[in-house]
Amino acid sequence: MNKVLALVGFDPTKHSVKTELLAGLTTFLTMSYILAVNPLILGETGMDKGALFSATIVSSIIATLVMAFYAKLPFALAPGMGLNAFFAYTLVLGMGYSWQEALAAVFIEGVVFILLTFFKVREAVVMAIPKSLRYSITVGIGIFIACLGLENGGIIIGNEATTTALAPWTPTTILSACGIVLASILMAARIKGALFYTIIIITVIGIPLGVTQLPEGFSIISQPKSMAPIALSLDFSGFLQLDLNYYIVVFTLLFMDLFDTLGTLIGTFNSAGMVDEKTGRMPGLGHAMMADAIGTTAGALCGTSTITTFMESTTGIMSGGRTGLTSLSVAFFFLLALFFSPLFLIIPAAATTSALIIVGVLMTKSIQKIDFTDYTEAVPSFITIITMPLTASISEGIVLGLLSYVLIKVFTCRYKDISPVMYILAILFLLKYIHIL
Repeated sequence: MNKVLALVGFDPTKHSVKTELLAGLTTFLTMSYILAVNPLILGETGMDKGALFSATIVSSIIATLVMAFYAKLPFALAPGMGLNAFFAYTLVLGMGYSWQEALAAVFIEGVVFILLTFFKVREAVVMAIPKSLRYSITVGIGIFIACLGLENGGIIIGNEATTTALAPWTPTTILSACGIVLASILMAARIKGALFYTIIIITVIGIPLGVTQLPEGFSIISQPKSMAPIALSLDFSGFLQLDLNYYIVVFTLLFMDLFDTLGTLIGTFNSAGMVDEKTGRMPGLGHAMMADAIGTTAGALCGTSTITTFMESTTGIMSGGRTGLTSLSVAFFFLLALFFSPLFLIIPAAATTSALIIVGVLMTKSIQKIDFTDYTEAVPSFITIITMPLTASISEGIVLGLLSYVLIKVFTCRYKDISPVMYILAILFLLKYIHIL
């Protein structure tokens, strides 16, 4: 037993098994909404929701086990919010790629990530991008996710005159709104697993209202759903045909995952007190990034979108989790959930609206770190943030934000603010628009 605990970095003289296991349960409860949300979002592409449920769990288990045994850190991984929305609403429904081609793009991105992490290029690339744009990307994705939550919950609908409008109040929209209020109250009260409890409560209330549909012969426990309809279904035709837009897609996924992972890891390392105060270095950062990269590659093979470290890991850290035993216990709870797919698959969109809104709120906190007194920083950041929800495209927000940053800095003669990497990115993005034209 002690040998197993040592493999995940557990030291009985410094750590408590009970504390680490409870921290893992806390993290799982906080992030478990992904089991309901991910199949719903990716299911919009035509992918089998039952298979998606299993793929979400299996890929999360693989990535989190790598984090436990290789990185020995208390961080959990799963298909990332925002990244799954990009997969479904931008790549497949927006740009017209098949979900098989989108999975191939995720796989390629994961392989590139493994190489970049192995050669320690990943951190260098990220640090070349201005901090203001890093923060604005996070904020933009957060607002985009919140908009999707309002739309999926039926609260916001399309309108010819104003583009969008408030929907009529129906049992579904009322339930969605109640979920937002309930989740907010529970979060404010610092209830562990607030999002999970909200989803369950709203789902139960939705049964008599007809919002939650129970299939005939409903049973809470069942055999795990097969991943066969989506696993190993990668289509590399876009990559082999030298499709420039497809390469841009892969790069965008790479770029998004870079910032999503690094930002989350910085936050979780700080929460765990694992940052060297003198040097600012984070011991184990490279290993944590490798777990993320391996998880993304494995996730694509399973049939799901990009895997990333969840910021909800901080809830477990706040509960005392400090070693890989915490992430190992998260993987165990994911395994248990594999046998409860009917329970998760009946959850209506109205019940997950609250999770999308709260995640959006958490992501928009980064806006306070942007210097809005400097217009060369503020305008590109604002363009990045506002473009994502208005175009329903995370990639367009990133592209236009980076382009505007370089152009504004160049024409205000602030060349020193632009790294060589930024010039290269600007050229690549210009080529993208020239190609479209």
